[in-house]
Amino acid sequence: MAGSINTVRGAADRLAATAIPVDLLPPPATSPAALARPAAASHQIAWRYAVPIVAIHALALLAFVPWLFSWTGLVLCLAGAYVYGGLGINIGYHRLLTHRSFRCPLWLERTCVVTAICCLEDAPASWVAAHRLHHRDSDEQPDPHSPLVSFFWSHIGWLLVKNPAVHSLGVYDRYARDVLRDPFYMWLQRGMNAMWVYAIHLLAHFLIGLGLGYLVAGTAMGGLQLGASLVVWAVLLRTVLVWHITWSVNSLTHLFGYRTYDTDENSRNNWFVALVSSGEGWHNNHHADQSSASNWRRWWEIDLIWLVILLWERLGLAWDVVRPRHQRRPASR
Repeated sequence: MAGSINTVRGAADRLAATAIPVDLLPPPATSPAALARPAAASHQIAWRYAVPIVAIHALALLAFVPWLFSWTGLVLCLAGAYVYGGLGINIGYHRLLTHRSFRCPLWLERTCVVTAICCLEDAPASWVAAHRLHHRDSDEQPDPHSPLVSFFWSHIGWLLVKNPAVHSLGVYDRYARDVLRDPFYMWLQRGMNAMWVYAIHLLAHFLIGLGLGYLVAGTAMGGLQLGASLVVWAVLLRTVLVWHITWSVNSLTHLFGYRTYDTDENSRNNWFVALVSSGEGWHNNHHADQSSASNWRRWWEIDLIWLVILLWERLGLAWDVVRPRHQRRPASR
């Protein structure tokens, strides 16, 4: 396991070793015709992804039904976007499993992964493999989701069509073998298991709302109203919100923003995406130093995810935390 982690870190460092800070760079390349679709991407619909994406978006529109609104649901929706998206996707899937930028107890790692599953962004090995492929070929063929193909392609289109070069067992075994060594993550990869975890967390929200609503209102209808409200706002709408935040890292931060490092792709630091994603929007910083657990370089580039990891380190819940390159000690000879 240690060998796999060191291999991932070493590859990330080699990819970013030539990053040079610059003061002025050309304007963003935003032409949608700058890159062709990956050759392996077919025109066949990937129903496994298309159906949940369309269905969850459609069901989230129930938030416009006045009877389904509750302040509790609204608060849980907004807070949940940061909690589920931050702990699950940004820490669990991205900085921990994909880049191995720190280590933590297995119970904490799996908690983050289950939280990510509750965002319905695929099983861990699938997510990790796609992201490692993105770093291998960023904004070049066959990057799975470069916005230089088109904004729509990078934001959501790449998920809607079959691409065996991204989603296949062989790809997962090659690019996420370290993840699949964990029997729990292998179980999540099989069949509809990840979807069942998401369904259980949806049911839990309904039952909690049902009970609280009954206690507060004193009627079964009051319980039903709050339970349904939590399903729509705290689960479905929050899921859509987290999706678009994650997808914006793929699309917006490779099109709009400023560049601190002259990397060999089109990554940008985008303050808006950083704000809604707890620090993932400092994407040029990330591409320049992929194994670092921190995207924080300038004082205003606040990275809340980094602060959480630092807190865990202070509490003894995180170790082997990879600092930014300029803070690392040179290897002893």
